[in-house]
Order: sequence, then C-alpha cells, then structure tokens
Amino acid sequence: MSKQHRSASSTEEGRVRRRICVFDRRCDNKETTGKWLETSGLDFNDFLHVLQQKFAMRSRERFVLATTDRTVLDFDKFGELQDGSTVVLLQREDQALSVATTENINFVPHYDTLIQGGMYEYYATEGRNSLPYALAELIDNSLSATAKSTGMRTIEIRLLFDETLGKPAVIVLDNGCGMTPKQLKNWAVYRLSKFSRKGSEQEEYIRPEPVPRSLNSDISYFGVGGKQAVFYIGDSTRMISKSVGTPDVHELVLSKEDFVRKEQNKEDVFTGTIRNRKPGDSSHVNKDDERFLHAVIAEESGKESFTAVVITGVLQEHITFLKQDFEEWTRQLAQIYHYYIHGANGNDINCSSTNSHHLPKIDIQITLREKPPRCPRVMNLREVEDDMQTLYISNAADTFEFNAEQDGGTVEGVIRYHPFLYDKETYPKDPSAMQASHDDDDDDDCEISGEARGKRSIFDCFWNGRLIPYTTVSEFDWCARPSRDAVVPAECYSRFSGVLFTDDRFKVSTNKLTFMDLELKLKNKDTIFTRIANGQEKNSSEVTSLPDQVSKSVTGSKGQAKSTSLQLHPSPIQKQRTIIQKEFTQWLKNCHTKYDKQVKFLGYEGTITRTDVPTKKMQEPWATFSSIEWDGKIYRKGQLVKSRKTHPLLYGSVVRFLLYGDFDRDVFASGGQVEVALEPRALHDKTKTIAISKIDKTATDEAIKKYIDNESLKLPEKLKVDWPEGHPWPQNAVRPAGTPLGPIKVEIVNKKGESLSRMPLGDRGTVKKLTIVLKVIKHGPEGDQEVVNLTGQHSSKWAFWFKKIEVLTQLGKFTLFLNTVIHESDATVFGGKKLPSFELMFTIKEGSAESFLIGAVSPTLHVGVPFNIPLLIKDGYDHSVTPPPNLMPVLECSGLDLSYEKVDCSGTMFTIRSVKARGKVQNYQQSKTYDLNVTLPGLKKDTQTLMISLLPGHPHSLRVMPEDNPIVVENGNPARFNVEIHDEAGNITAHPKQTVRCKVQGLEPVSTDCSSTGAGQLVTQPVNLKIIKGEPQKLKVQFEILSQKNIAMVARELKVVPSTRVSWMELCSEDDENLVLRNNEKIEWLAGGVLENLFYRLYDEAGREVPLTAEIASSIKVNWRTTGDLSLEDLVKGKLPDVQVPTQVHEERFYQVSYQNQSVSVSFNIVPRPDEPTRLKATLSQSTVKLGETLPGKIILELVDQYDNVTKTLTSTCVNHMTVEAEGLDKSAIGFVWQESSRSVLVTGVQFQSGTPGFREVCFTYRSFVTRVKVKVTAGAPAQLKLVSEPEKPLQVLNDRGIATPFLIQLCDKWGNLSPDQRVVVELTSSPATLKVTTAYISKPVNTEGKASFTVNSVSGPKGYYQLMFKGSFNNKPIPGPSVNLTVIPDPNKPVSLSVEYDDKAKLPAGGKFPVFLVTVLSDEGSAMKNFNPAAAAMLLWKGVPSGTIPPQTAIELKCSKPLENEKKDCFYFRDKEIPEHVGKYSIQFSLRIDKKFLFSDQITVNVVANQPVKVGPESQPPTPVVSYSKAIANRTLVENMTLRIMDSYGNPAGQDLDGKVVVSIIHSSGDSSNTLPLFEGKAKGFQFGLEEGKVHINRLAIMENSPGENGSSYVLLFKPEVPMVSTPLAPFELPFHFYNDAENQRKISEWSRKKDELTDAVAKYKETFNSYSELLTLLTKQHLDYKTKEAMHRRELNKRNVKIPQTVSIPDIDRLLTEKTAEAGMLLNVPRRVCSIRDHFRGQPDVLGMVGHLAYVEDDAAATVISWHIRGDMDCVITTTTAAARRIFDNTQGRQQVMALDSVYVPPGNRPLPHIRNGHMLFDPPGNPVYARQLLIYTKDLESCEIVFKNILGDTILIDDLDSANNYRRAVVQNKMQCPTILTKQGDRISSRGKFGGTQNKCPPMNTLQVFGAPLPHQYYTLQEEIDLITQYRSVLDKTVEAAVHRDDHLKAMKSPNMLKKQQEMEEKMKRLKEIERQLESASVRPGKRGPDAGEPSGIIPKRGRQRST
Repeated sequence: MSKQHRSASSTEEGRVRRRICVFDRRCDNKETTGKWLETSGLDFNDFLHVLQQKFAMRSRERFVLATTDRTVLDFDKFGELQDGSTVVLLQREDQALSVATTENINFVPHYDTLIQGGMYEYYATEGRNSLPYALAELIDNSLSATAKSTGMRTIEIRLLFDETLGKPAVIVLDNGCGMTPKQLKNWAVYRLSKFSRKGSEQEEYIRPEPVPRSLNSDISYFGVGGKQAVFYIGDSTRMISKSVGTPDVHELVLSKEDFVRKEQNKEDVFTGTIRNRKPGDSSHVNKDDERFLHAVIAEESGKESFTAVVITGVLQEHITFLKQDFEEWTRQLAQIYHYYIHGANGNDINCSSTNSHHLPKIDIQITLREKPPRCPRVMNLREVEDDMQTLYISNAADTFEFNAEQDGGTVEGVIRYHPFLYDKETYPKDPSAMQASHDDDDDDDCEISGEARGKRSIFDCFWNGRLIPYTTVSEFDWCARPSRDAVVPAECYSRFSGVLFTDDRFKVSTNKLTFMDLELKLKNKDTIFTRIANGQEKNSSEVTSLPDQVSKSVTGSKGQAKSTSLQLHPSPIQKQRTIIQKEFTQWLKNCHTKYDKQVKFLGYEGTITRTDVPTKKMQEPWATFSSIEWDGKIYRKGQLVKSRKTHPLLYGSVVRFLLYGDFDRDVFASGGQVEVALEPRALHDKTKTIAISKIDKTATDEAIKKYIDNESLKLPEKLKVDWPEGHPWPQNAVRPAGTPLGPIKVEIVNKKGESLSRMPLGDRGTVKKLTIVLKVIKHGPEGDQEVVNLTGQHSSKWAFWFKKIEVLTQLGKFTLFLNTVIHESDATVFGGKKLPSFELMFTIKEGSAESFLIGAVSPTLHVGVPFNIPLLIKDGYDHSVTPPPNLMPVLECSGLDLSYEKVDCSGTMFTIRSVKARGKVQNYQQSKTYDLNVTLPGLKKDTQTLMISLLPGHPHSLRVMPEDNPIVVENGNPARFNVEIHDEAGNITAHPKQTVRCKVQGLEPVSTDCSSTGAGQLVTQPVNLKIIKGEPQKLKVQFEILSQKNIAMVARELKVVPSTRVSWMELCSEDDENLVLRNNEKIEWLAGGVLENLFYRLYDEAGREVPLTAEIASSIKVNWRTTGDLSLEDLVKGKLPDVQVPTQVHEERFYQVSYQNQSVSVSFNIVPRPDEPTRLKATLSQSTVKLGETLPGKIILELVDQYDNVTKTLTSTCVNHMTVEAEGLDKSAIGFVWQESSRSVLVTGVQFQSGTPGFREVCFTYRSFVTRVKVKVTAGAPAQLKLVSEPEKPLQVLNDRGIATPFLIQLCDKWGNLSPDQRVVVELTSSPATLKVTTAYISKPVNTEGKASFTVNSVSGPKGYYQLMFKGSFNNKPIPGPSVNLTVIPDPNKPVSLSVEYDDKAKLPAGGKFPVFLVTVLSDEGSAMKNFNPAAAAMLLWKGVPSGTIPPQTAIELKCSKPLENEKKDCFYFRDKEIPEHVGKYSIQFSLRIDKKFLFSDQITVNVVANQPVKVGPESQPPTPVVSYSKAIANRTLVENMTLRIMDSYGNPAGQDLDGKVVVSIIHSSGDSSNTLPLFEGKAKGFQFGLEEGKVHINRLAIMENSPGENGSSYVLLFKPEVPMVSTPLAPFELPFHFYNDAENQRKISEWSRKKDELTDAVAKYKETFNSYSELLTLLTKQHLDYKTKEAMHRRELNKRNVKIPQTVSIPDIDRLLTEKTAEAGMLLNVPRRVCSIRDHFRGQPDVLGMVGHLAYVEDDAAATVISWHIRGDMDCVITTTTAAARRIFDNTQGRQQVMALDSVYVPPGNRPLPHIRNGHMLFDPPGNPVYARQLLIYTKDLESCEIVFKNILGDTILIDDLDSANNYRRAVVQNKMQCPTILTKQGDRISSRGKFGGTQNKCPPMNTLQVFGAPLPHQYYTLQEEIDLITQYRSVLDKTVEAAVHRDDHLKAMKSPNMLKKQQEMEEKMKRLKEIERQLESASVRPGKRGPDAGEPSGIIPKRGRQRST
C-alpha cells in the first residue's frame, strides 16, 4: 500500500492509528522478527507500560529504547514516531546488535518525478558509451559524502569480474560520513533533491563558500543520478552504510527482480526493508553467487563511517566494455574529476615539483579483478597522464585567465596557448578520437589550412569542479578570429584551448551531461569580462584611457573608420570588452612571437597552379622554393629524404618546396609541402607531394641510400640459364657442325635470387610483362649474321623455354644472345637501366671425314722430279676436317709409271709426298696431259681425278755466248752475255729457280732467271775503273747456276778500255773566284739567311773540262731544290740555285750537287748562327706540381730570336729585373739563379699553397720581355683520410659475423682535395686490440681514384664497444684517418665454449671411476645451448700435461652417457668412465663436433693416485736367479740392488705413508716343507728389512757358501710384508730361483734360464700381436655385417616410400638419385609462396624469439588472411623470453615497438577440447569443420614458446568454414549452457564472443591490404627432404659398408702378407727353441738329496739388518 492509502485507512473516529515494531536486543536474542505494538493514543509512559508487559520486563530493569539510527526515545521523540516505525530495545545506548534488525520503509518518488520527468532523457550519449558517466554519478555522491573529511578522502570502484568469487559486481566505496536509516530512505526516493528535503525534514540547504574553480564537492544534487546510475549498470543494488557516531551498519537492497515480483503480486512496489546490523556481520548473505560480500563486509570492522554501493546483475556489454576499454573509461573519469584530483592548477606533467602536500587529499582508485591467471588491474586516477586537461596543461606555453560575471554568477576562465613547433602543432589531440589517420596522408590539407584545433570548441565547461561533458563554448567575440587586419597569423587563433569553471548558479541537466543555458548567458551583451593577472582583476582605472585606444584599435589599417558614436561614447561594458579584447590580442601576439617556431622557406622560384590538389580553391596560388630551414637544418633541392607516418614510407630526392599563398620572397610559415621524386626511379618514375612535417629528420643519407639500393635489388638483375636435358654448352664451347643446341630453360632473377616474369610494380600500377628473345649471331669478316631469332613466353611451370636449335651447320664463331625485353614494347631498357641479358660464345667446328678434294697441284710436272699431292679432307657439310688415321692412298695413271715415298697430315690437309712420274717428253714448250686417279679407301667418296702435264727434267749443263775470249768493253759501259741451260738430253730445260749468275772482278754479281725458257741474257753494271794514263785493264768473269752446284762453272776474260765521260765536279762563287767549296766542307751562316751566286764545273777522266750542254745540264741535281724547280738555262750556264739557310741554330743542314744520279757530286754543310733577341722564353722540364710542393725539374729563362734560337745575350745582372706572377703562387720561395755556362736564368722555389687542382698560368717578366707558361697543379701530398661510405649507424655486429657494407676510404691532401697517390697504403686496425678483425686485406694501397675499400668479413671479440681505425702511411709517415664506433653483440646461436663441471676435490684412484663430468655448451653470450647430437660429444684422455688447445693423436676417446630421468637435458654427462691403471698426471679435454669442426673445452689436468695397497713388489722385475754353493759371491747372489714397494693391484706405489717390515725367506717351489732349503749368508733362514714410506731397498741377498739344498731344484725367494697400519694383509712377492751344486752347471742353467726368459717374452709378444690381429678381424667382420644389416634396413625403408633401390647399387647411382631429389626439392623451394611482409629487425638478438608474424606459417590462404586480420594489432609485436630483453627493446625504440615477455605470461597448461565436446563426447554434430585457430599455425622454431605466445594472443578463437555454420555452431554451444569464444570464418567474417557480427569492423579486408602469415613449404618438399635425408643416410651406410668390407679385406691381406707369415714362422721357431730349453732345464735337474756332511747347519735365528734407505 502506498503511504496515502495507509493514512486514510488508519483514521478511525478522528484518531490516527500508529503501530510500532520493537526488536528486543537486550541479550543474545536470536529472534529475527520484531513485535508490533499498537500505540494509538498512548503517550511515552503508556508505551513503556505496554512495552514492559509485552516483553515481561522486571520493574527495576534498566533498558534503552532507540530508533534504528540510535536516537534515544523520550517524550518528544516518541511523539514524532510515525506509523510503521521501528525501535530497538537495548541494555545501553552503545550496545552492539547481536542479531540484525529490519526496518520497513516507504520510498514513493517525489512529485518532481512527474513535473520534471520529461525534461531530459537520461544519458543522451551523443554516440558515446555512457557507462563512465553513470560511474561518475556514484563518484559525485562519494565526493559529497567525503566533503567534510579532514583526512584523506578515498573513493574506490571495485570491478569484481572473477567468477570464482561469485557473480559480477561493481562496488563503489568511500570513507565519507555515511548515511543514517533516514538518509538511506531519502536516497531511495526518486528526485528527492537536497532542496526538496527542506520541507520534509527541516534540513535547510546551506550553499558552500566560494572556492577556486568551485571545487566545493557540492555535486550530489538532484536525487536522481545515483538511482539511475545503479540501474543503468545492473539490475540490483545493495546500499551498505555506517554513519559517524553510530555502531550499526544499515543495508538497503533494491532490485529489479523485487519490483517485478511486487508488481505481479499486487504489492506496494515502493516499499523495502533496511537491515540494521553490527559491522562485519555477513550472516545474512547466504547466496553462493554473492559470496564476495563476505570479504566486503569483513572490511567494515574498525571503520568510523563509510558507504558501499554494491551493484550486481551487471549487463554483459558493460562488463566487456569495462574490461576491454579499461584505459579509455578511466581516462574519461580522470578528465571529469581532473581538478578534484590534481588541484585548482591541474596536472602539469612537465612540472618538476613533486611536493605531494600541495595535492588535494582525494584518492579515486579503480580496481579490476578478473579470473586468474589475469592479474588484478589497479588504477589511481591521479596516475592518468593522457586525459585532455592534463594534455592541455602540459602542452601549454602560456595562459590567459579571466572572469565573466553574469546574472550574479561568476565564471572563471583560462585560455592556454599551444604553440607551433617547427613541424607540428602542439595542440593536443584527443586520445579517444585518434585513429589510424596518423599514418595517412589526409592531414596534408590540415597543414595547408593551418587549423590546429580544427572545428573543436575552445572551452570545456566545469560545474562545481567536475566536467559537464556534453557542453562546450565555441568562442567569445573578443577571442574570435578577426575577419581582417589581424596582428597575428590567422592560424594562431586555432592554437589555444580554454576551460570555464562555474558554480551551481548555472543550471545543469539532472544527469550532469549538459548545461542548461551557460553559453547563452555568457554571450549575452551584459556579461562583463575581466582579465585576471597574478590572481587579481585588472584595475578599473585603466578604463579612463580607453577612448583613444579604442579609436586606434577599431580604425582599419587602410583608413576605413568605424562608427563615430562607437568611438566617442562607448558603454562601460563595451569599454570592458574592448580592454579584454586588446589584452587578449596583445597576449596572443606575444605568444606567437615568443613560442611559435616556424619553417623558413628560402630561394623563391615562382608561383604555380597545382592540378593535383583535389580541392579547386586550394589549387592556387602555390609559391615554390628551392630550400627550407627547419629546426636548425637546411633541406635543399636534390637532397635525399625519407618520409615518416606515410603508407608506404617514401624515399626520394627533393624536387621543390611548396607553400600555399601569394609569396614572392623568403618567408616563414608553419607548414608547407615538399615534392619528392621517388627513388629508385626505375621502380617508381613519379613524384609525390607530402607535407614537410612528414620528412623524417632522423634519417641519414646512408640509410636512405641503403634503402634505395635494397629496393633496386627487386629489379631484374641477371638471367639464370639451365639445360633441362643436360649437356650444357659452356662458355667458348666447341661443337661439331649439326650438333643441336638446347633445349634451354631461362629464368629472370633479381639480386635477391627471386624469379620474375614481370617488372616489379613500384608505384606504376601497370603490369609490365617480360619476355626473353633468343638470337644466334654468326661472326665473320664481312660482319655479323643473324642465324636464329626466337621469342620465349613465360610459363608458370617452366619459366622461359626454348626448344632444340638444329640449324648450326656453318663453321665459325657464334654468340647466343638471351635478352630480356618488355613484352609490350620490345624495349631492352626499363627505367633507364638495361634489362639483364646473357651471352654464350661458342664455336662450330667440322664433323667427321666423309670425302676429300685434291688441293692445288701444278698441272705441269717434270720428269723424275718428285711432287706432292695435297688432299683436303671434308665432312658431310663440306667443311675441312682432320684426316682419319691409317689412311693409305692409291695412285693410278695410264701411260706413266707413278710412285710415292710417304704420306703425312697437317691439320685438315692430307699430303702424298714425293710422287714421281716417269715417261717420254717432247720439249719444254709442249707438254702431254694425263689423268691421275687418287683413291682413299674408307671414305664415302673415295676417288678423285687429277689432270697433269709433263715437261723436261732438271738442268744438267750451262752454255755462255759469245764464246770469244777475251771480251772487250769500254770503261763506263756494261758487258752483255747470253746463256742457256740444258738437261741431261741436251734439251733446253725450264725449271723453277733456275738462276744463272755472272761475277765480274770488282763488280757486283748479276744474274738472270732462266726458269721459264731455260735461256737468258746477263748485263753487268757499267765497268768503272780508274784508268791511269789511258791504259786498258783486264778483269776475270765467272758464270754459274746458283741452284745447281753440281753443274760446272764457265770462266771468261774481260778487257776494259778508257772513256770520255764526266768524272769529277767543282763548286765556286761568282762573287769570289777564289772561293771554291771543298767536298764535305762546313759553312757558318746567319740563321734564316741566303747563300747566293754558286757555280759548278765538270771534268772528264783525263782532267779536261767538259763543255756544258743541255743534256749534261739536265743531269745536274741539287738536294735543296726539286728537279722541276731548277732552271735549265741557268744550269747550262753553270749557275746553281740560291741556298736558303735553316732558321734553327741547332739544325745543321747537308747540301749536295750531283751529276747523273750522284755518280759525280760535291757536298757541303751550313751551320746557322742566331739573330738578335726578340722575346723571353721559359722552358719547363716538368709542368706538373703538387699543392704545397716545389715544382720539380728546372725552369730556364732565356732570350731567343725570332726563330726561337737562344741568343745568349743575358747577363748576370738580369736576375734583378725578373719577376713572376701566378694564382696561389708562394712568391716568398721564388729564386732567380744566374747560369753562367748557358747564360740563362734558373727559376727555383715555384710552389702553390692554396686552391683546387687544375691548370695555373705563370707569368715571367724581364724588362719589356714577358712570357707565360701553364703548370698543372695536382692534389697535394696525402695528408688525411676521409670516410665517404660506411654502414648504417649505430653499428652493431654479432660476434664472429661480418659487416656487409664496405667502408670506403678517400685519400685527401690537407686542403681536402682528392689525392690519387697509389703509394699510400691504408691500414685497418681495431681498438682495443682484443677485437680481432678479419678482412681480405688488413692494409692495401689506394686505387687510381685515391680510394680504398675494406669489407669486414668478421669481427671477433668480447662483448663491448670498439673502434675500427683507418690509418694511412706514406714514405713511413703516418696519415691520420677516421674511426668508426661499433658494438660487438654476442651471438646467442653460436657455440663458443664448453663448460665442464665435476667434483675437482674428488680423489682419483687408479682403476677406479671418474666422477660425473657435466659438460654444457655455452653460446657467445654465455647462455647454455641445447639440441646437439650426443654422439658428437667426446671425452679425450691422455697421459701427460696439457698439450695446448688441441688434444694429441694418442688421446683415448670416450663417449657421453645418457642423462638420468631427474637430470637436465641441456648437458652432456660422462658417467662411470674408468680411471687409468697407472698413476701420474693425466689430461682431460672434452670436444663437440659441429659441422665438421670441433669445439674443445679447456684441458683439465688430473692426478691419478694409487689405489688401495694390496701387495709388495719390485720396481722392475729381476731375472730368474740361478745360484750354487760356490765360494764366489757372484754365483751365490739371489738379488742385487732391488727396491721393493708397497703397490696397489695395478703395480702403482701405494704405501708412501706406510711403515713396517719385509720378512725374506726361502721356500720350495713345490711347497714341500720337508725338503732341504738353502740358507742365507750367516746360515740364516731369513732376513727382515724395514719398510719406510712404503719401500725398502735391498743391496744384496746371497746364500751361504756350501749352502744346503737339492741340486737342480727350484726354490722361491719369499718377500712377505708386515704393515700394522693395513687391515688386510698385503700379498708377498715371490721370486723363483734355481739351485745347483757346481758352478759349471749353474752357468749353463743360468744361460738357459736367461734364454728361456727372453724366448718367453718374445713368444708372448708374438701371441699378443696375432691375438690383436684376430680380435681386429672379428671386430671388422662384425662391423661389416652390422653395416650390411643397416643397409638392407634403409633400403627396405626407402622402398616403402616408393624410392626403389635395387639389390646391387653403387654409390654413383645413389649420388645421381640424390642429385635428382635435391634438384626437385630446389625447384619446390623456388616456387613463389606467401611471405610475411613485416620486417623483423630484432630476431637473432639475445632472448628474442622474433615478431609474431614470423613465428608461424599458415598453409591455407583464407585461414592465414582472417587470422592475421584478427590479431593484426599483435602481428608486429616482438616476443622475448625475458622481461629484461623486452625492456631493452622498449628503451632502444623509445617505446615505439610493442613487446611481450614470456616470463610474464601465464597460460593454462594442456589443451581444452572444442566447446561441442564434453567429457570426450560430442554434444552435437558441429557444422563447418570447427577448429581452434591456433591449431592451424605451423611453428618455425621453439614450439613450446610459440604455443604460449599464440595461446595468449588467440586464446580459444575458433575457425569455421562459413558464416552460417559459425552462427549455427554458436547457437548450439549457447543452448548447451556454455560460453562460446570468438569465431572466425574462412570467408573473412568474425563473430565476437558476445555474438556480434557484421559491419566493417567484423569483416576481413583483402589479403593484399594486410600483413599476413607466410605460407609453409609444400608438403611434397618435406616429403622430398625426408627422402633426401633417408637417401643420405643410406649413402652413408652404403659407403661405410663398402669401407668396412675394404678394411676387412685389407686386414685379411695384411694377416696373410709375407711379413705376417714370416712372423708366424719366427714365433713357431722360437716356441720350438723354448720347448727345447725347457726340456734341457728339466733334464738337467737331478734327484733331490742332501749334500755332504760338511754342509752348514742353520742357526735357526733370523738376523735383523738395519733399515736401508732406497737410493
């Protein structure tokens, strides 16, 4: 019933009915219900009387009546009780309730529910999640409750989502004042605000005092928010509260379930019960799903006051949001309560002050507890640093504070300026609104327009200190952007944010999301704005100066005045606004000037219109610039740059810089764009325009160049040519004609080895297919000829394929060209780069012989004269070939007798030698023709015919005519003779080389050729003899045939008579008749002059002058004129032409006048002399000089004449008048030195000290003479080294790895000029020297360009920082060079050492067991490594000291043991290894074989000590003694100088610490004590020797003279030790000896015994050898059989896998099969497949697994795509095994790289079944083939770690075929009361674990837009690899089987070798001899008996000898 109904029914006869419920709690009353008492018309005394009767109270009993809030009843209080009130009967006022009480309440909503219920809808969220604002309502209540607390105000929101604790719950706790039952009831009444309570409870509301920012905590206001919040979050709330000063806790439960039940049961809905109980009493909590309340209630003890709001029935979507978006909604709460948490000034994270005393004492903490293993998350809102207010405050450079007064209320305002810094606006971005657009290019327009704040409002609005989230104020007119004449750039007005603080005078909506009319009121014209400076308002006196200022401020800059009335009569409010506007504008200007940092655009080039800008209004104007200055760095046109935050990243060179606006000079701006030409151009060939802020300032030129070079690797690089059918043609191959070429398979590959069929796309977007063009070109003298031209198309199976080419029949050199061309254009060049090609040069040679041709044979032959018949052998294509062997020709000719001597071959020519033809011949002019047949048997065409003609034979005699003797001839004339050559028959015969020579005495021989006719004429040279007095002279003449020495010479006589011809000449001058030029005379004449008027005269042999005639004159010649230039008329007169003298002094000229071809001549020489000087000449011996060095060689200055002849007219004083000038010339070193000998000047000290290399002009001046020369100046002496190219920094190298990028060193002089001096040697060293650097060359000279390149193959050294230093040396002088810092990182995957652990304190007794050796393989970084083959580990043992690092070959190898169950598996165990049997120092070393290399441990020295003492024995075994009773001591001596030691069982001395004695006695060898025994000297039966330190030395033991004993008997000398310290008796030493009664017999027996010992030893050694051979044969035979068994087993296994291996197979067959399988696997390996495109820069680092995308493969494309998309945020996460490694990567990347450490991740062990499987049985038939997504991953390494990674990331995500199947599956799972995880489909859909699907966020995009997992290799590849492994194992076993058989056979041969047979024979012979000696020793023995009566008797006493120390 409602309250109104109950009041009406209680009225009876004008009296109000009142019933009160009383709970008796005086003692431990367990009754839970109270008793109702009727109190209508009763006063307090009457009520007490009724109470005593009802509860049977004693009359004097003391008690207290109190309400549930512990108000003690009296008359007045009792009168105020209402009907239905509850009171408690107590013993005392502060008594604790032993049992809880209940109180019925009525909470009918207030009438405001009807009045204001429709004003606002609750939580109009404007597209946001409203849950944080619901939580804020509860925090508001807590803030109000804690407002009056003096200590720390704590508010906690606990989110209990741990199913193990009960159902989900949200708990809000505070330590505020708490609530009484009445206050708790008022809380339940809807819309009972603090103002409405005044009328009902007389609680007048008191407004709090004003405080800064209105942080008054007065925000629990309307009586609406708390109820709405709890029922928005869940469907039930439990209010638990305890007020100050009361001992009871009050609980009220409101739930939707109760409301519904009451409504259905027609009960009063708005009634409830308040439970009053003692703190900590949770006995009423009996529901299992609320068991978490026990812990909450248990916390109540000790608290003075508190309130806890427990909300259950939380909606699932709220739970998901609270868990998944934890950071988001906590950030929103931190924004709402920012100033409550951080104080009035807010949170400035850049502030260095950390004084916590200034912070508000408010802690708002959020705790999220989830089901283990997830750890609880705790967040104190004070720790949030990315809420918007924190970002605004922290990014502000300055603030502008003001107040606004309106309608009695005051608003505090703050404006904060966020400056522009170089490349970005610092105006904060809302973290909640930031999307992936950070990486897009869409913000370019934003930079153009310069909008930092964008369209956001300026002011956030706070009410009573807390944010009202949905209300913002865009701007005020005084801070708005002016439309014109702004004093700062327009973008400055978008660089400030603001906040407004109000109190409750400005109304807000009941849900506190919006202000009612704040902006409207503040923008009212009556609002007064005042600036706050230093906490104070500006003085109003400033208003007096307003008119002039206002006038100035409102007058336009171009003279356009505003309204006059506005200027002259402003209102006070207008004045005030003008003031604040001016102050704000001045503040904004100061901020812009002081804090904004902009980009400076330099080098204006022009203004353009851009058509690439999509917005038309933004297309112009655009100013272009050549460079910019940005953040202290200048970027220029052509500079390489890299972009950031673009997709993809761009690399290229700057084309120009662009700035939007009309500019014509250098300008500052806050942004702009840059046009970049993308590199490499062959891939892109385009430009891209991006914002300047997208330039990556951290990128280095080296890194950009490296990336461009890497991109270039994608371009086609070379052609890979294969010959599928084998028989490849190598380069320069030679093949017979007709040999087919091919088939050929061609692949186009890039530098990465990837096969291409089209050009890489780059940014072109157009597919450019590639084809291969094959051409075969024949090279010949007439040029190249194309033989074949084919085009190959690409096939996915065979790449490019060309069939066999069978047209190569021509001989010669050919070239096969394979050219890559663009399919569409046939272009061989792409992007400026030539496409790859292939050239194969080969030669086609001739084939086999099939026919022949007869070569050139003279058709005319001579009788009897041998001739050759050349034959040219041909192949089937008419090519000359080499003749076949054993070819015997057959010659046939009718009418002639033919024969030949031999045949020979030369190349392709086959020659029949010395063929002779005999027959009748007519004469030399008429020959007879014959047909000569030549046959070569064996050829296809074996016969050819040759036509020959026969002529006379060889010459036989010589005939000379005339036959007169003597023959007369005139002097000066030749003699003539006719000759004929006859053959044997007298016929004139013509024969080749038939020359007749005539030799006249004194003349050169003459000859005539009679080869063609057999006859000829001989004409001699003119006979020129000196005729004296006209007397004739006689000469002898001889004739002979030069080539026929066998023909006799012919002799004649020649008579010579005088002649009248000219015989000599004379030259003279017409000017001087006495001047006659003698022959060969020298004449000195002026250079360039003329010698005139020369005449000549001729004389005959008689000395008479010969008259000159025209005929004679025509035979006159001079050498200074040609014949055509001579005047015949002058010559007839005897006049010669003038002589022109040479112009050069040193040019001496020869002149000659001759008659009749110089038979008569006169010659002379003219020597020119210099003329007067005309100029100065400089002569340089060398014209090249280095900078800083003196010009080598000489510079000579001379005066020369007009012909450049040195005049030698300089004097020694000329040096004083000489100067020199040149650019960069060091004049201080110039010197002019007089050279007396040459009368010239030497210039010294020419050197240049500055400038660049090149030619310099040097000017020399002497008086009026000036000359110039050019000197080439080269780089100076090498002075420095520069590093021009190096790897990317920072340089980090794994230990023992190399540096791929070479270091390029440039040699320079001290001016920085490049120096190419190849004498400089550059050396690479390291510092410190502990770093070992391996390069191809440690030092090398620079090349012709002065450069030296060093490629570091490996660096090896301890982890740390090092330097690579480059130094040069030149002439033993150092040249400084650069140094490079590098860090050596240990390689975690490289084994470097073996760590050995063992008990080094253990004693090692001989023959015992070594302690367990634990061997661990350590990596370079010192961590343990595993997964090594135990068979590769070995323990090496040898005797002696350590041998260094490698064990000796004599070392014994021991294998490792298997680890026990409880032992670690990452170590090698060497257990139960036997200790050597001999004591001493031993060395142990452990080895591990890794890829045919060995890793050795340090060598360990161990000391093997003796084992337990067991016996006594000699140091060396003495020979068997033979003694007699002779007097000679030597014949009686048993032992001599023998040392006995206590020994262990292996013969090692073992008693060093033992003392005792040795008792020596003699016993019979048979053990018979009755026999007579020999006695020692002194008739003693025995001796005692003292043992000291385990040894005793016996100098001599001998028997006495005439000792008793049996002749020929054997005795034993017994040495028995007695050592008290040894518990077990030691075994004695026994030495047998022989006793004889005569010396001769003793000697003989002694000799036999010695031989017996020697033979015994020899036979034992032979037997040992033969036994060893036999044992080895057994071992080898077993080994061979074992290998054969293994071979058969492997063969059967291969046959099972369809790899057929026959019974008989050879290793080459296996190798061929292995090659085929390997090639097939290689082809599969090269097949293109999906790869993960994420770059993993961290894999391989210590404790790093790698990026998630690289840890697994997924075979199915659809599965790979959808799984990669589902975890796309984790694909680039780096997985580490340790948190330290994760932190290292985090620090190195400044937090940009996300990481996950496995040591901080827990996943449940085992694999749970799919949801449709329970207890091993399927609940339903699942559709769509469901499978856990992680089960489709194929891990690349470290399976256990990868399992953890993907269990953590993917969880139980399921993959199903399609969406319908997924929905059906989910529905079936849910129907079985089970939680269904997220489901992915192969179609790309996702159904979340909450059942949500659809929308772009649940649909996977195409694969090419994602970074996906790579695909594994095909299954066939792994099958092939298994087969290859098995075949390899089979080959190894087969090889070992063959090897074992060979070793066994070799061993059998060795056993049967002559040497072994000889040893066998030797052993048998020695055994025979040994048996013979044993027989002789036995036969020499006599029957035992005593000697004669004179034998000595034993004394019976064993004498003691003194202790003898060993020597």
